[in-house]
Amino acid sequence: MFHYHTAGESHGKQLTAIVTGMPTGVSLLAEHINRDLKRRQGGYGRGGRMKIESDEVEITAGVRAGKTLGSPISLTVRNRDWENWQTIMSPDPGAITDKGVVTRPRPGHADLAGGIKYRHRDLRNVLERASARETAARVAVGGVAKQLLSAFGISIYSCVIQLGSVRACEETISASLENSFDDQPLRCPDPEAQQRMMEAVDEARAKGDTLGGLIQIVATGLPVGLGTYVQWHERLDARLAAAMMSVPAIKGVEIGPAFENATLLGSRVHDEIFYDTGKSQFYRQQNRAGGLEGGITNGELLVIRAAMKPLSTLRQALRSVDIHTKEPFEASRQRTDTCAVPAAGVVGETMVAIVLAQAMREKFGGDSLEEMREHYHAYMDYVQGM
Repeated sequence: MFHYHTAGESHGKQLTAIVTGMPTGVSLLAEHINRDLKRRQGGYGRGGRMKIESDEVEITAGVRAGKTLGSPISLTVRNRDWENWQTIMSPDPGAITDKGVVTRPRPGHADLAGGIKYRHRDLRNVLERASARETAARVAVGGVAKQLLSAFGISIYSCVIQLGSVRACEETISASLENSFDDQPLRCPDPEAQQRMMEAVDEARAKGDTLGGLIQIVATGLPVGLGTYVQWHERLDARLAAAMMSVPAIKGVEIGPAFENATLLGSRVHDEIFYDTGKSQFYRQQNRAGGLEGGITNGELLVIRAAMKPLSTLRQALRSVDIHTKEPFEASRQRTDTCAVPAAGVVGETMVAIVLAQAMREKFGGDSLEEMREHYHAYMDYVQGM
């Protein structure tokens, strides 16, 4: 129902995304998307590329007078750095391909494996597309998905709960689920921990090193019944985990406090079920399931945590081997961030929004937003009447 593709290279002319499956009548303006593009570029510890780029989207198809048409939506994000790379990255035959050649793969990056798989002798052909710069196009798609979700009262938030070995206190995290902390340097809910995180970033930067961390993403306003248990690949937790793991440098995902749950007795883990006669609805007093049971949303907050490894491009280069000469060298240096964990939170919001938009379209269908709302309200009346 809701699908997308992205295209573009890190130093190419632009990033492009095509979105299909949006119903007609959804409000969509460039400003709805640009807010998240700006948020993606922020955060303490970002590098030189963010001083060059100032990402803004251009909607080139699928929208008229601020409303979606039901046809494919085309989104473009220009690369300002293209001016410095156009002779090297030009798609035309006259491109200078013997300049800026990369033959020394970076440990932890797609360089070597990608070069072997696609038979590239210049690893720039790999790193240009494997770069996290591609996520700017995904964030643009996420802006579209969020506009659809907002029409049904669904919101998505993210924050940083750990950076390196510094972790925010759980009480602060639990008390701040519905907040994205965009006014904070590291988008962390714990001011004391955030200060120590910033000190850790400064220390890593001074060493030419990088830092990873943990992000938390929360979705509110979800109805019961998104996703399914009937096929393994249609379970919503499986789809969310796959979407999160598709983000560069994300290497672990949990729904709710899953890894902590694994250390506890079942009597402390499973959320007991109650019924509120006044509101005519089922509820749970705790949410250790993270809002999902059996691959289906259960009406509680959806809570996802993801682990981001330290970025693989270091100013203090690691050892590698030249793919041509086979001689040992220090790995090739590209522009890099010391820390991009806050940005990963914004990208994580994007991936959750996309999966939830897909699930909403599957559940409620409709060619127009009006028709989709009719189906939604009829279903919610059914749920309320149980």
